[in-house]
Amino acid sequence: MKYNFDERINRLGTYCTQWDYIEDRFGEKDLLPFSISDTDFLCPPELLQAMESRMQHGIFGYTRWNHSEFKGAIRHWFNKRFDCPIEEDWIVYSPTVIYSISKLIELLTEEGDHIVTQTPAYDAFYKLIQDNNRTLSCNALVNHDGVYTIDFEDLEAKLSHPKAKILLLCSPQNPTGRVWTKEELDRIISLCNKHDVYIISDEIHMDIVHGSNPHIPITKAATDVSKVCICTSASKTFNTPGLSGSYNIIPDEALREEFLITLKNRDGISCASVFGTLSTITAYEHCNQWVDELNAYVKENLKLVQTFLEENVPAARLVMPESTYLAWIDVSKLPYSSDELQHALVHHAKVAIMPGETYGEDAKGYIRMNVGCPREKVEEGLRRFKMGIEYLQTSTTQI
Repeated sequence: MKYNFDERINRLGTYCTQWDYIEDRFGEKDLLPFSISDTDFLCPPELLQAMESRMQHGIFGYTRWNHSEFKGAIRHWFNKRFDCPIEEDWIVYSPTVIYSISKLIELLTEEGDHIVTQTPAYDAFYKLIQDNNRTLSCNALVNHDGVYTIDFEDLEAKLSHPKAKILLLCSPQNPTGRVWTKEELDRIISLCNKHDVYIISDEIHMDIVHGSNPHIPITKAATDVSKVCICTSASKTFNTPGLSGSYNIIPDEALREEFLITLKNRDGISCASVFGTLSTITAYEHCNQWVDELNAYVKENLKLVQTFLEENVPAARLVMPESTYLAWIDVSKLPYSSDELQHALVHHAKVAIMPGETYGEDAKGYIRMNVGCPREKVEEGLRRFKMGIEYLQTSTTQI
């Protein structure tokens, strides 16, 4: 491998959400964190060199995104990685993916309208739907022995509701790690067309794919692209969320123009992050091999988790995800409640792994472990996980 993903970097003291502020989520400091979904990997050296060169310039004034370099890099990436042509005019800048989804919900729906999404779901989905005064309509995924599929009968029932206006699709799916097949996407699109429901597709995990199913952008799957859009970013892949910057692919001209008016005039976001823009251009133009090696490394981390659990804690199980660097671990066969398990992991094993119910009530019995990190950290985290289980096995204290 050309790149070194084993290098451990001390992130403490950098205002790092995952490391410096772990107490906010888990109530205790000095935990080994596997929580929020950024990685502990250095950015690609090509990206760091471009940033360093820009830093040496020394002036960081108002910055534009609406130019061929930014849009061309995105088009290049979608062509190369997904064989998916994108029109230049479809691309618009946004500060974050969640901002984009929130604004599109505002533009496409009224208060009280239904937003359909598959659950378990990324926890921010619940918050932005609730705080936009829209109604969450859950299409619960069906768990077949650790493999999640879509209940299409239920999905149609939810989409056919007269107030259903948007399907908020997570593709690939967080937290389950599913990569939707062409057949699944075709059925989703057909049902949304039938019931006049617009699809917002959050594709921020699109580059991290391990299984045989390739990621298919929703604009590639759809025959009528005016009824779909993509919200995504290079930040999840290249570990740059702190630089700020994402983008949307909105084929419908009227919606695109309304989004831009909201972005600039209503919300006052008229300037892009210079480093967010530069990092996206550099990553998409020069870091293809780095992503290939990242995928290979993360897949081995996931295999490590799977094997460790089989050999050391067989009551816990990982079905290999098709995407993401998030291990969605089934702990439902452990004879402990979620509170008991979290208490043991946090207060005795000193390890922070996200409880499944963060992602919905139907996610109880799971934990989500971020393995986007050097293998040595994964090994230590698994050792601590086992330590927490052993504590519960010998403890007579009930929580």
